[in-house]
Amino acid sequence: MALRKILMEGDPLLRKKCRVVEKFDGRLAALFDDLKETLSAVEGLGLAAPQVGVLKRAALIVYDDKIFEVVNPEILETRGECVDDEGCLSVGDRRGLVRRPQYIKLKYFDRDGNERLLEAEDYFARVFFHEIDHLDGILFTDKIEEPESKPSQSNKKDKRSKNG
Repeated sequence: MALRKILMEGDPLLRKKCRVVEKFDGRLAALFDDLKETLSAVEGLGLAAPQVGVLKRAALIVYDDKIFEVVNPEILETRGECVDDEGCLSVGDRRGLVRRPQYIKLKYFDRDGNERLLEAEDYFARVFFHEIDHLDGILFTDKIEEPESKPSQSNKKDKRSKNG
């Protein structure tokens, strides 16, 4: 495992659409191991491959002490909507209110190529939408509805505030 450098806003790789993962091999497993180590070091909730300079449709999400290794995600269904505060490891301290669906039904593959189905609501769903956006070259700052702000000291320690 290796700690990877997280790319920051302005890096052109963050704006590229990622390639579909075709090989479920040791290189993909190593990428997930690196994403896990990097995410753990920064105490975030999610980290997408392009945020560490790898243009593959892969992301790691840690939520409620569960790890989701998401490869080639496909959104099957969404419903509802909610607006909530978001931040991003690739954007620094900037934050903003973003409107997203409240529910997601998602098909994806794990690191071994096993197909998975997932349903998520509320903030859990938001984390998946945020990471999937990264795979399409979209940052949360593209979707901000309210003026951006700096987090308060209490928000800086809140793991929810550190989406990938």
